[in-house]
Amino acid sequence: MNLPQIKAGIIKTDIKSQKQASGKMSKFFTQKKGFTLTEMLVTLTILAILAAAVIPLARTAVKREKEIELRRNLRLIREALDAYKKLADEKKIEFEEDTEGYPPDLETLIKGVELKGEGEESETKIIKFLRRIPKDPMTNSYEWGLRSYQDDPDSETWGDENVYDVYTKSQATALDGTKYKDW
Repeated sequence: MNLPQIKAGIIKTDIKSQKQASGKMSKFFTQKKGFTLTEMLVTLTILAILAAAVIPLARTAVKREKEIELRRNLRLIREALDAYKKLADEKKIEFEEDTEGYPPDLETLIKGVELKGEGEESETKIIKFLRRIPKDPMTNSYEWGLRSYQDDPDSETWGDENVYDVYTKSQATALDGTKYKDW
């Protein structure tokens, strides 16, 4: 092997000797394409930890969206029931006395009722309270629990007299710890 020559503070080496030395070293440190097993394991571990953190958040977000839809649908039906009751109390629609002014079923809110005219020559006008029965997002059906005015407040069976209130038939618990059926 040639020793480097020193001239005026500059080290000169033989280029041939450098190429030979680097050629021998390159056999030991050849660059291969791809990832090592350790790199793959670290990456998969990090992804698993992130997925474990994100999945519960996604489930909570989906549940929260369903709760918002449930509240909106309950409000929609209850506002329709209140509008029917208001017209019944004002004697603007005909209803059976034993119904206390509430509709006999939810279908009546969709079909509509005739509004009483003020004179004999006035046209009959049909008032509809709902376009359709909204879907219960918790049970994924159009079936709602119904309560009549004569039923107990906690009753889970409908007395068939009228529709005073609606509730979901889901037995699940909400994010705030209450039961959906109690909303």
